[in-house]
Formats: sequence, C-alpha cells, structure tokens
Amino acid sequence: MRLFVVGVVLLWTATLTVFDVRHRRLPNALTLPGAVAVLAVAAWCGHGMPALAGALGLAGLYLVVHLVFPAGLGAGDVKLALGVGGLTGAFGPDVWLLAALGAPVLTALLAVVIAVSDRTTTVPHGPSMCLASLAAAALAVF
Repeated sequence: MRLFVVGVVLLWTATLTVFDVRHRRLPNALTLPGAVAVLAVAAWCGHGMPALAGALGLAGLYLVVHLVFPAGLGAGDVKLALGVGGLTGAFGPDVWLLAALGAPVLTALLAVVIAVSDRTTTVPHGPSMCLASLAAAALAVF
C-alpha cells in the first residue's frame, strides 16, 4: 500500500510539474482532487490534523502573497499549497517548514538561471513546490 501511495504522489506531482511548465498554470482538476486525496490518506493513517494544519497554513501564506502580488504567484499555486502543505504537514512541522522554505529558494535559483539566458520567460512556481515537498518528505522517510 505504501508504494502505491508513493507512486500516486509521484505521478500527481510530475503531472502538475509538466502542466505548469508547459502552460504556466495549475488546473483545479489536478490541484484540488490531489489535495483532497492527500488529506484523506493522511487522516486514514492517523495524521489528519497535522496534514490539515499544514494544508491550511501553507495555503494561507500563499493566499496572502497572491493577494498582495497576484502577478507573481497564481491562484493555482495557492490551491497546490493545500495538497503539498497537507503532504508535508503529515510528516511534521520540520518537514513542512523545510518544504515551505525550499520551494521559494528553488524558484529563485531557477529564475536566476533563466534570467541569464532569457529575460522574457516567466518562472513557474509549481514545480519547485512539488520538488521541495517531495524532497522534504523523502528526508523524513529515509
């Protein structure tokens, strides 16, 4: 069962990453069902409250940034924050914090690399959110 859940999470985050890179948006059809699934599995495993706290905490932070600077962070990122915040929150506050801080750092590094070659390209944040969350969760598991 554990390998199946890991596989589904990897498939979900890979699909989100590819979609965000190609279309510069994260569709509700991928973000919201994924968040519900993450929270349901976390609750089933006895980690429902930490996952819910992580989801609401990260989404709340992202919502504030989105409202202050909507061109810099899209609503899809806010919705994705529910899922990845729930995923990392289920593993505890240290994992949540590592992912929450890691995602903007990864996006900033990518923006610097892209700015050197092409100043007109926007940098999607979803892939960094997914990668930071997976890396933080993997560190907790292994």
